[in-house]
Amino acid sequence: MSYPLASTSWDHEEIAAMQAVIESGMFTMGRHVADFEKAFAEFAGSKFCVMCNSGSSANVLMVAALRYRKDKPLLPGAEVIVPAVSWSTTYYPLYQYGLKLRFVDIDPHTLNFNLDALAAAITDDTRAIMAVNLLGNPNDFARIRQIVGTRDIVLMEDNCESMGATFEGRQAGTFGIMGSYSAFFSHHISTMEGGMIVTDDEELYQLMLCLRAHGWTRNLPKENLVCGTKSDNAFEESFRFVLPGYNFRPLELSGAIGLQQVKKLPGMIRERRANGERYVALMREFPWLRVQREIGESSWFGFSMVLEPDAPISRERLVAIFNEHRIDVRPIVAGNFAKNEVLKWMSYTISGTLTAADEIDKRGLFIGNHHFALDDCLATLQSALRKAC
Repeated sequence: MSYPLASTSWDHEEIAAMQAVIESGMFTMGRHVADFEKAFAEFAGSKFCVMCNSGSSANVLMVAALRYRKDKPLLPGAEVIVPAVSWSTTYYPLYQYGLKLRFVDIDPHTLNFNLDALAAAITDDTRAIMAVNLLGNPNDFARIRQIVGTRDIVLMEDNCESMGATFEGRQAGTFGIMGSYSAFFSHHISTMEGGMIVTDDEELYQLMLCLRAHGWTRNLPKENLVCGTKSDNAFEESFRFVLPGYNFRPLELSGAIGLQQVKKLPGMIRERRANGERYVALMREFPWLRVQREIGESSWFGFSMVLEPDAPISRERLVAIFNEHRIDVRPIVAGNFAKNEVLKWMSYTISGTLTAADEIDKRGLFIGNHHFALDDCLATLQSALRKAC
């Protein structure tokens, strides 16, 4: 592709880090993973970080930890409000824990929650909100705080697409009680496969340590908030199971790569933001395409565009022109997820209408952003859009 959707952010430092792990012979979760967790928690400004094998698994661990916490657990049947546009694994963990999804429309400009629709969607059964920061753009968490007010509603963040974004000077992913991140190849940093959850809640942190590895007590401190006091008999304690957990452990290779990537993260976010400014400026030439309106400081995962009703071309033809110019293009995440057949397995309701989500589904698309200057790529984009006109 002349303008690919994603590109590697590795260089000799990541290769050397992997080689050091190979030479050590220690490949399963160990010291490098623990060191990366500390480094990422420091970047996010959180007390705790748990690394796992993917951002999708990170969402499972978040929901599972809320299910098993001692005070006000998130029990089956509870209602969780979700935006209608996101990736599949925003929703699946909620279904898998017996929760009832309530879909809410998005804002056609920010692509995040339509905040008026969110306020109207809350019912007496609402126990949680899953805020998704889409394509690098944080939600307006000041308004969400006002909407929730004093109600007993827990806020989680699926921040898998928005690492490095900030709102009111604070990292996205830290406004909820927990926030998930992805370190897949196409994301802001890459450990190839990997995910993280940050939180300031020690009980939730320890629950996720336990759930991440089989539900056993082995990775918990001696005095902990999950099982109390661990036995000093390592032979017995190492195989004591207290929660129905998973094997979501990351590899040492992922931790070692992550340590190098997180050092580069601030610089990569600066480049992505600079590219975002260039993209927004370029798109003023094409008012028939609507671009994402930034909230706070986006980390610009990718560049969305939505064809306005009076656009001189169809989305199908625009995608064809992009393909001719070798511009990699995708739908906006999963479009309106509520249209998918998989919902027949889920307990869900729809609040109001999903007008904007339907519009995104039918007339939206996005292209990539990268951690380096995109002058040539954006020139290719401009040429393709001029042909479309």
